[in-house]
Amino acid sequence: MTMKGLILAGGKGTRLYPLTYTRAKQLIPVANEPVLFRVIRAIRDAGIREIGVVVGDTADEIKAAAGDGSRWGVELTYIRQSAPLGLAHAVRESLTFLGDDRFVMFLGDNVLQGGIAPLIQAFASSEWNSQIVLKEVADARQFGVAELGDDGRIERLVEKPAEPRSNLALVGIYMFDHSIAEAVRSIVPSTRGELEITDAIQWLIDHGKSVHPYLHQGWWIDTGKPMDLLTANDCVLSEIEPAVLGCVDGESRIEGLVRIDRGAEIINSVVTGPAIIGERARILNSRIGPGTSIYHDVQVINSEVEHAIVLERSEILDVPACIRDSIIGRSALVTTRDEHAPMENGRSLSLELGDYSRVFLNRAAFQK
Repeated sequence: MTMKGLILAGGKGTRLYPLTYTRAKQLIPVANEPVLFRVIRAIRDAGIREIGVVVGDTADEIKAAAGDGSRWGVELTYIRQSAPLGLAHAVRESLTFLGDDRFVMFLGDNVLQGGIAPLIQAFASSEWNSQIVLKEVADARQFGVAELGDDGRIERLVEKPAEPRSNLALVGIYMFDHSIAEAVRSIVPSTRGELEITDAIQWLIDHGKSVHPYLHQGWWIDTGKPMDLLTANDCVLSEIEPAVLGCVDGESRIEGLVRIDRGAEIINSVVTGPAIIGERARILNSRIGPGTSIYHDVQVINSEVEHAIVLERSEILDVPACIRDSIIGRSALVTTRDEHAPMENGRSLSLELGDYSRVFLNRAAFQK
């Protein structure tokens, strides 16, 4: 049975400011790969070739980055959402593309362990009208929540409840048949002024449709906030295949799961994994610690970086403290104004910098 994919990539990502002032949140890389690209690969690997991408104000940037989808062997169709009025509204505006085909809908900023091929196969061969992926979470107040009956069937869905009656969150992966078209046309806006996908699924349940719950056992990260990005980065880095495709000199050490991409240079430095060093990056007289992703064309000189994401073309030069638990935007600069001196032991910085930021540190402030 033919299935299509639908990726929702229209959000502005306000919770990720300042990073998303100048970049679509779906294009922020995790382990040096934009989250959107990871989602496209997951759908492709499930055997789906026709994928609609719902876009908003960042449409031009997303189109320029993902193109027509040919690099992944898929065909991308871009669907401009007229206004950010909810997930069900995005489905409503995608109905022409979807037609009567079954489809999987995937939020474009979610990172999920493992593929979705078994889920797609199960749904495509079933008589279910919908399948939704659930995950147990510690605090369900920020998610759509599913309440199950004693028989394991879904009884009720609630969007961001103040007092959740369940810890089962909807993780942003949904499968539907054509019956969702009537549902999204029938519901009314919520108190938030949006057409909620939870209301559309509840409509299916209330009208006797079969909605199958699937409880995901692996990790899942909603990359909506900066620390979520670092957590997702940790998870993905733990699964990388180590490789040294760049240049590592004899004075350097590579420890643990580390990928060094083509054109990268590691000179008199230590890289401890899990970590990834992107193409044409230059690490000189420095230490890169676990949980770090250095994107392409980055320079780290006379500095120490650990548990961080450093985006392309940024420079970290002569920093007298370890940069830790940080996200550094594109083409940013972190350095000191005075001449180089050895780093002070035990000092650290935590930074969230947008693109093209400049941080100049006073070395004296780090001296004991």
